Amino acid sequence: MMELSDAAFRRFSTWMREQAGIHLPAEKKPLLQQRLLKRLRARQLTSYEAYFQLLLQPAEQAERVLAVDLLTTHETYFFREPEHFNWLRRYLQQHPPSQALRIWSAACSSGEEVWSLAMLLADERGLASDWHITGSDISQPMLERARAAHYPMQRIDSIPPAYLQQWCLKGVGTQDGTLLIDPVLRPKTTFTHVNLAQDLPHMHAFHIVFLRNVLIYFDQAGKAAILQRILHRLAPQGYLVVSHSESLQGLNVNLRSIQPGVYRKSE
Repeated sequence: MMELSDAAFRRFSTWMREQAGIHLPAEKKPLLQQRLLKRLRARQLTSYEAYFQLLLQPAEQAERVLAVDLLTTHETYFFREPEHFNWLRRYLQQHPPSQALRIWSAACSSGEEVWSLAMLLADERGLASDWHITGSDISQPMLERARAAHYPMQRIDSIPPAYLQQWCLKGVGTQDGTLLIDPVLRPKTTFTHVNLAQDLPHMHAFHIVFLRNVLIYFDQAGKAAILQRILHRLAPQGYLVVSHSESLQGLNVNLRSIQPGVYRKSE
């Protein structure tokens, strides 16, 4: 097996910070080596240094996209951290359906978070009320999966049975063993490419932003920069939801803790 030198790892680590803002500490070296090995073989290269030089070539934009995708974690599942969905139900009960609601899933990966939110809002508010969910991610392949809303049956264990019956279509024939999110939910969602480590595209203000399991991949400076960008897209008195395992301690942000993982913008 080709070996990744410490010097080459540092170059890849710096490159990933420049491309996606992601911090790759030294303990991530085996992961980087394993994940990029398939690209070395696909491009018939004999060293990681040769692959790094390939990524620097202007004509290799598609390869750069592949590399960033391989080195970005995409773990997700339906109704992850259920207490956040319980909080959202309570929030909805306090805000009449006549009020517009805009939610941003800021690192939606393959879309399970977006569709979980869509099922909950459709159940609580119906499809006729004014709500919309925007899902974004740095990975174009993940966004394609999210838009398709088509998942293996093994991934549905955490979907409430009532939602499975109402908002999910079980595959038959050639689609056996898969599930499709009901297309009636699609007009209530939008998926777009966003790199949180760079200036954000023009977006309207959101009442709630889900930024779960994202900040853990950035150093303190990277976390602060991303949060400032997010806060500029969060409406006054809006809510930011991060993972239970993430902390905003030491970050100078205008947010007040409501419950574990849920923060409210002060103005």
